[in-house]
Amino acid sequence: MTDVDGVDITELSPMAWRLLRVAAGFEQRAIERELTELMQAHISMLESGTRALSLSRRNDLFDLYSAELTPEQIHAIAENF
Repeated sequence: MTDVDGVDITELSPMAWRLLRVAAGFEQRAIERELTELMQAHISMLESGTRALSLSRRNDLFDLYSAELTPEQIHAIAENF
């Protein structure tokens, strides 16, 4: 269990990952430019629920999204989706 900003990223649903990305203002392809070890296909699989990323990759992704969002936005998405 990883706790970042009070959110357990191991418990985030595929929909929550998608909403975090969109709320942070990223398109799937833009993730490739920001985090070179992640490809659009990884993001697509995470958001569809067909594959989980490693914990370190999910941490990197969550950190990227969190930098663009307020804690209130993050908690609202995590708790409601």
